[in-house]
Amino acid sequence: MTPHTSHLPDPQLQPEFYADVPLKRLIAWLMDTVLVLLVSLLIVPFTAFTALFFFPVLFSVVGFFYRWVTLSTRSATWGMRLASVELRRADGQRFDAGTAAMHTLLFTVFSGFVLPQIASAALMLMGPRAQGLHDLMLGTAAVNRAAIH
Repeated sequence: MTPHTSHLPDPQLQPEFYADVPLKRLIAWLMDTVLVLLVSLLIVPFTAFTALFFFPVLFSVVGFFYRWVTLSTRSATWGMRLASVELRRADGQRFDAGTAAMHTLLFTVFSGFVLPQIASAALMLMGPRAQGLHDLMLGTAAVNRAAIH
């Protein structure tokens, strides 16, 4: 065990915490992306449609604040809640505002580049805790919410 994950459930002894997590994270990501897209589209008319010229920036800003707020309040985005997963810090606790901000920042930066996205997907599929690149850097992990309660 690495020091960063010492208080997270052990994937060998408690595999139920990580069962199907990569698929659930993909489903959550799809739901969250659609939600952020809809909110971003709702904002466009309030900018006299000038936001269409910088829509990718608007989408990124909306996505950043959506993830940060939802992760700092319940340690899961709405998509993650529907998929029944939540994120945990290395000490096993839910995210606080600082951890949520750093996780969201890394997620947002890595989402802008192909190689980090591929690396994250591969790590989630092959790693024992299904951690993405940003999770490994912070020592965080997504776990099944049902296994916690």
